[in-house]
Amino acid sequence: MRHGSLRALPGPFPWPIIGNAAQIGSYPHIYFMRMAQHYGDVFQLKLGNRSVVVLNGDAIRQALVQKAVDFAGRPDFSSFRFVSGGRSMAFGNYNEWWKVHRRVAHATVRKFTSGNPDTKNAIENHVVGEVQELIPLLLRETSAHGYFQPHQYFVMSMANIISALCFGKRYEYDDAEFQQVVGRNDKFAKTVGAGSIVDVMPWLQYFPNPIKALFDQFKELNAEFYEFILVKVVEHRKTMEPSIVRDMTDALIMTLDRGISGAPGVLLDEKYVTPTLGDIFGASQDTTSTAMQWIVLLLVRYPDIQKKLQEEVDKVVGRNRLPSLQDQPHLPYVMAFIYEMMRFSSFIPMTIPHSTTTDTSINGYPIPKGTVVFINQWSLNHDCKRWEHPEIFNPLRFLDEAGELNKDMTGNVMIFSMGKRRCIGEELSKMQLFLFTTLLTHQCHFAVEKQPTLECIYGLTLKPNPFQIAVTLRD
Repeated sequence: MRHGSLRALPGPFPWPIIGNAAQIGSYPHIYFMRMAQHYGDVFQLKLGNRSVVVLNGDAIRQALVQKAVDFAGRPDFSSFRFVSGGRSMAFGNYNEWWKVHRRVAHATVRKFTSGNPDTKNAIENHVVGEVQELIPLLLRETSAHGYFQPHQYFVMSMANIISALCFGKRYEYDDAEFQQVVGRNDKFAKTVGAGSIVDVMPWLQYFPNPIKALFDQFKELNAEFYEFILVKVVEHRKTMEPSIVRDMTDALIMTLDRGISGAPGVLLDEKYVTPTLGDIFGASQDTTSTAMQWIVLLLVRYPDIQKKLQEEVDKVVGRNRLPSLQDQPHLPYVMAFIYEMMRFSSFIPMTIPHSTTTDTSINGYPIPKGTVVFINQWSLNHDCKRWEHPEIFNPLRFLDEAGELNKDMTGNVMIFSMGKRRCIGEELSKMQLFLFTTLLTHQCHFAVEKQPTLECIYGLTLKPNPFQIAVTLRD
């Protein structure tokens, strides 16, 4: 089956050379949803000279779950080769090496999120400690300026938590090395778009133009980030003790230095420690800090909901201790709020592009091997057939008549992908968001002078436009 057979797929008319690139605009997820209303859940675009299939709505589950292996690939994009020294699991193609790599990475993250109470307590301790560092800074900014932009504080606090888990170290917020890492993460999100444009129109990287400059910066940022992680790994090797696992770096060194084999001829060794940590650290930091910005934006935009959260936390936790992970089953409204934040914001609107690993089909359309596939998570979270008034922020949609969390409804939210490429950090992210939400609403009150908009900046994640808040301690 050749690429020509894709003509069977509907889609908008492509322009010569650029295809549909100019039509997509600043919010691809919205454009794709509009196209889906016109052409159906599966349609085709041209980006440069590449055919891209876009999946929306029910077609997503069909592809990623029912035909999981067929749609588990990654495109041969040139930008992907610069992430984690070319050994990234998140950006790497689906093959026997990838299967072993994912198994090792997933087992390492799981070691710190489930089963073992020591490691689970470590996460809780890191988050509680970080919130206790964060709150005085928010109060200080309020007393100095009245209203201020909190964005950078959430980025730094989330980076500190993942840094503590990965490297056993947290930083002071004004630490130069720390500022550099955090700043790099923001720049990465801005430049990755240049990577994707170069991926579909590779000739752009050879001529002086703004896209080439951004792409060069993208390569440079990846090299610097890899070096930062590598230095941490080298330090760990010097100070490790064989029987003590201090953090994820130790855990990965102990596993991969022995070598982990898979299918015949597949052996993962110590060269994979740094790229695996790069994937875990980079992905977790950006997604959770973006989610925290949305949480605080929604608290100030909907003061009645903030009050309701505070009342539930006070009722279950009281005022004499701090909320903990053990309170989670007794705080259904908090969980409903977090799920509604994920659905409403869809802060990861599109997954990293997929590709097909074999000739396949979906909804009766033939899709050849090696086809680039875009997954529009936003479309599932804003589907009128699935959600009543999806444009309205309403945590109550996740509670049943008894006021308990409705697991069937929470299962309909798609933010961490699904199938073979489901995010390995999903549980870790949810634990962090639960603890941050409960600790901040238990301790603080958030207010605004001017109602913030719901407009956002598109990148790897959907970040809210900058907004200003004031923070006070609750009695």
